[in-house]
Amino acid sequence: MEKPTLHTVLSPRLLDLYDLSSSIVVIIDVFRATSTIATALYNGAVQVVPVSSVEECIEKGNSIPNSVTAGEREGKVIPGLQFGNSPAEYPRSFIEGKTLVITTTNGTKLLNMAKNNGASEILTGSFPNFSAVCQYLKESNKNVILGCSGWKDRFNIEDTLFAGAVASEIQDAFTIHCDSTLMATQMYESNAGDLLSFAKKTSHWHRLANFGLSYDLEYCISKDVANVLCYYQDGVVLGK
Repeated sequence: MEKPTLHTVLSPRLLDLYDLSSSIVVIIDVFRATSTIATALYNGAVQVVPVSSVEECIEKGNSIPNSVTAGEREGKVIPGLQFGNSPAEYPRSFIEGKTLVITTTNGTKLLNMAKNNGASEILTGSFPNFSAVCQYLKESNKNVILGCSGWKDRFNIEDTLFAGAVASEIQDAFTIHCDSTLMATQMYESNAGDLLSFAKKTSHWHRLANFGLSYDLEYCISKDVANVLCYYQDGVVLGK
């Protein structure tokens, strides 16, 4: 039987070059949106509602019972929203049973792009839910697109590292003729023994560490600390 294909999209600017209609699209925003989504759902959030704008975030927060609003721009909490985009803000003791409405610089934008471009299925992925993502992709036997959110449409290393980690783990189940996936896989495999040291060199690490977020960043490159499958359905991200 012919194997499904796997491609890596290194920037949202490249997404429209791919046919999403027969593919599972994995939205990757390691620092920090998809890590925060996985953490909230793992810790018992009812759902996560990703939105593109601050105004929509506030509006939905006012209309959805037992919800909290959260978001960031340029790595900073947005005035008018209750919380930020730090996984540490959503322990079980706080988020269980609540809805998280969130807007971020990069990840929520790409998720909405994938939806609008007709993706067959959409997942959100990060190192905290690494194994759940890999297992689902292998079992689904469908084409896969690993979508890196990047930074303001530019390439970034941390999202590419995660794409490489996934590709390295599941490559035997897929046909891969994709140079960006090859690059991502080699980048990951060359640094898998010490991801932390490599991640600390990235521009996004320096940007966020200046806000005192080093703990967040170390958490965001830790595998399976919030190992829940996060899937997008009817405007919300659910966990299973």
